[in-house]
Amino acid sequence: MKYNKVDFIYNGTITSVKGFKAGATNAGVKKKGPKLDLGILFSETPCKSAGVFTTNKIKAAPVIVSQNRVPGNDIQIIIANSGCANAVTGEQGMQDAITMASLAAEKVGINPDKALVASTGVIGKMLPMDAIKKGIENITLSDDGGHDFAKAIMTTDTVSKEAAVSVNGGEFIIGGVAKGSGMIHPQMGTMLCFITTDANIDVDFLTTSLHTATDISFNMISVDGDTSTNDTIIIMANGLAKNKIITQDSDYTVSFQQALNEVCIYLAKAIAADGEGATKLIEVNVKGAMDTESARLAARTIANSPLVKTAVYGCDPNWGRIIAAAGRSGSEVVESKTDLSICNISLLEKGVAVKNKEKDAARALANKIVVIDLDLNLGKATATAWGCDLTREYVTINSDYTT
Repeated sequence: MKYNKVDFIYNGTITSVKGFKAGATNAGVKKKGPKLDLGILFSETPCKSAGVFTTNKIKAAPVIVSQNRVPGNDIQIIIANSGCANAVTGEQGMQDAITMASLAAEKVGINPDKALVASTGVIGKMLPMDAIKKGIENITLSDDGGHDFAKAIMTTDTVSKEAAVSVNGGEFIIGGVAKGSGMIHPQMGTMLCFITTDANIDVDFLTTSLHTATDISFNMISVDGDTSTNDTIIIMANGLAKNKIITQDSDYTVSFQQALNEVCIYLAKAIAADGEGATKLIEVNVKGAMDTESARLAARTIANSPLVKTAVYGCDPNWGRIIAAAGRSGSEVVESKTDLSICNISLLEKGVAVKNKEKDAARALANKIVVIDLDLNLGKATATAWGCDLTREYVTINSDYTT
């Protein structure tokens, strides 16, 4: 086994990766403002590709189109828009999604079957296809276009989400961008995410690796408990690093997974921190659970509890809400064995409240990152989930989203 070193590239993005270009334009899809709303991500060579998609029974047309094309060995281009979800749009919406993909493929001179498509925005609205077509013509693809692509997929996001890691000093790189701010409670990842790598990798392992990374990152975040019709994660691997092919059991199996996990966790936390109206990131660490699924249930339930989220917003050290959430999560919880702390301030030890800690906890809850540690003391399984506080601004944003 080789020594593998993973380094974070703080300003990295999808086009930090060899052989990928991207670009974006303001096509006029978004209702408000001259913002970027249509982007293309392109690989100079065919890619091994895998995806994870929404489990919502109502699936947007672009999800269905892309889901039918991955996993695969020859995907080269993704086109994505914001401002219109192209969901619940019937046969016309399906044709529009196919047309979007075909127009993107035509722009770079490849077969339409090598193109994927993604959309995000308001449900039930038809895409302005004349504007889409003109926008595609206006997009210039470049090596530094990843930042604009990341901005083009934003909806209520306040910041773009971008990350990249390199393994062994750049032997291969993984880059990613994501969008997500509201409708976040994944049953895969309630957002759009596009990941690129120049690693030479087996498509079966790529698929497995993406699901593994998704389970500990995008599947462990929550903003508001809602899930979307358009959730899409796509990874494209063009192999230009020319490393020995990575499989389920090879020199770089562990380091590729580690690097992909790091990119996905970074982007997932960025989504949670940028939740609509949010002022704080909540991190919930559960340990001592009977099994991994139990740990994840407890962590996600706490992170998504409206009562916990509002208490964090108001700096109210009402830790009983945390314990109550754990108790209803479906995870095994025994009161007399449970320990709880907030920002390293112990509030519950073996089911007994620690006295005179409320003021300390209230001060700690004013932090921008609030860490909740729950030890169930029943087993060895652990899990981490991320969420955000629930504020008045969340209601304001979502009370007039389409008006």
